[in-house]
Amino acid sequence: MTDQHGELDAALERVIEAARHHLAAVRAAQGRVDDDDVWQAYVALNNASFAYDERLLDAFGEVTPWDVDSIDPDEADERFGGAEGAEASDPHPRVISVRQRRDYRVPSVAALLRVAEVARREGTPEDDEPAPVEGVGEAVLELLQSGDGSLGALDVPELEPLDGVVMVSEVGTPVDLESFDDDDAVGPFQPAADDRLVGRLDEHPFLELDDDDHDHAGHQH
Repeated sequence: MTDQHGELDAALERVIEAARHHLAAVRAAQGRVDDDDVWQAYVALNNASFAYDERLLDAFGEVTPWDVDSIDPDEADERFGGAEGAEASDPHPRVISVRQRRDYRVPSVAALLRVAEVARREGTPEDDEPAPVEGVGEAVLELLQSGDGSLGALDVPELEPLDGVVMVSEVGTPVDLESFDDDDAVGPFQPAADDRLVGRLDEHPFLELDDDDHDHAGHQH
């Protein structure tokens, strides 16, 4: 039993060391996508966690909350881009650009300003006095910032949606926001010469039908 306890302690130490190595790799990557060091550290942490879970089960019949399966490092390299120095076989670009526009009609400017001021007040510390919302554009920005940042935050009665469009393109390089001025309304959305438009999706607002329209909806040709 002593040897079993020693093996369990060693397995736990390997998990801790693998977790530290994974954290260091993540910090060094600074958000870089598909970083090889992060992936290798992830595989090592996964397998160390799996081994510890197995030893804990053998020793005490207990399990950890980690629901992981063992990963073969060689197979993982082949599945996620191959070993170091191998050429990528995927012919598609890695960056997809989604450009979206949706227009809105403002039935009542005063009503929109009120709902934006409520949102700003909820996000302001109690001891501070929120600044007034000035203008329709500032009101829309406030709703976006106080929500999740998506256009879904603008699904409020104070804004009437009009037509919109979504365009999906394959691009060679991601957008570099630092290269555009804050007041540049065109540059960040301007397609590059080598961008390829994959498709366009037109959005039309849902229109409620009156009773007469409902009665005849099934008979239109």
